[in-house]
Amino acid sequence: MGVEAAVDCLAGIDRSKIDALYFASTTAPYKEKQTASLLAAAVDLPENIATADFGNTLRAGTNALLAAFNAVKAGAAKSVLVVAADCRLGYPRSDQEQSFGDAAAAVLVSSEGEGATLAASFSFCDALMDVWRKADDTYVQSWEDRWVQTECCMPAMDRALKTALERAGITVKDIDRLVLSGGSSATQSRVFKGLGLPAEKCQDNFAKTIGDTGAAHALLGLSAALQATPKGGIVTVVSYADGADALVLRAGEMRQAAGQRGVQGFLSSKQMLSIYQRYLSARELVEVIPDDPSRLNPSATASWRDEPSALRCHASRCRKCDTVAFPIQRVCHTCRSKDDFDEVRLSDQRGTVFTYSVDTLAGRSDDPTIVQTVVEIDGNKARFYGLMTDCDPWKVGVGMPVELTFRLMYEGAGYYNYFWKCRPVRGGGK
Repeated sequence: MGVEAAVDCLAGIDRSKIDALYFASTTAPYKEKQTASLLAAAVDLPENIATADFGNTLRAGTNALLAAFNAVKAGAAKSVLVVAADCRLGYPRSDQEQSFGDAAAAVLVSSEGEGATLAASFSFCDALMDVWRKADDTYVQSWEDRWVQTECCMPAMDRALKTALERAGITVKDIDRLVLSGGSSATQSRVFKGLGLPAEKCQDNFAKTIGDTGAAHALLGLSAALQATPKGGIVTVVSYADGADALVLRAGEMRQAAGQRGVQGFLSSKQMLSIYQRYLSARELVEVIPDDPSRLNPSATASWRDEPSALRCHASRCRKCDTVAFPIQRVCHTCRSKDDFDEVRLSDQRGTVFTYSVDTLAGRSDDPTIVQTVVEIDGNKARFYGLMTDCDPWKVGVGMPVELTFRLMYEGAGYYNYFWKCRPVRGGGK
């Protein structure tokens, strides 16, 4: 999800100008390995950038965002990509399971351009035991909900917001859009009501469409709010968890690049799971028959060697005959020249299905159907062989427009193995 959000954020932007990437999450795939560096490789950012992970709090998203603003202000970086993603679990059939959602969001903080500017901010910390998850916990835990919402969340949000507005020299009436992250949907409604803000100034909290998305929620709301706020308008973000962060931003000129979806583009193209059991299986909350035991374990050395193709989705373009091959080939299959090629990125290119096959026996026991495809990438005239995901297998056809998406393939040798798949083009942009 973080890769999806980052690629959408960087549409039309020169990736070589990114100086740093900050990743925020409470559910990062590793406890001891930086996720930001993995994400930077998948997004095909330069190697000589600063990367950092933010975690252990639902304020990680706004923590990372504030750190990016500070880095740019101090001159330590000119452009910082901030990505937040979360995938939390509530106990099955609990209120949390119903209210939680999975999402990612990305914003670019830069000293250049006409985007939003930070007018003021305020942060404070609090060691309350309201919502938590220990290192060995699978599910999120919380104290008595009424106490958490009325005695912890609401006062914290109110304090952070009013202090940040005071620092910015404005009042609640000057706000054009308010984003709240943290607490229940009912609590956020009470905060809005207490401030006396009209409904059109209260940013949708996605309770009916996505849910509470944890560390990604503040950035998700900010992204949507900036798209709906005219230049010069005031957007305020308040994130509650272990205290609170409040940011007052002045909106700039928001331009949507060709192919960029934004929050609404992704929402409009979502697909529903047919049954609850599919959700339980996907989240590994029920045990299914294991995959084929003959699968060979991956090699960390081979993964390092194949990073340009496997993670960055690079192909080779022959300098002599312009033939493009994926994965990277040392010898051109057209003119037979050796080691005479340039690397080109395919991950942000779209294509069409050249040929495909549907196998109804090869997958897992809970979803046995696998679609294997050969995709012809339009921009580079390259052929990409891989699996198709997020599709109805019986609606796949030759000529179907597709795009590439970064996915977890399987776990082997004790670590996660990621690669690229294709899927039918989702809504938003051309």
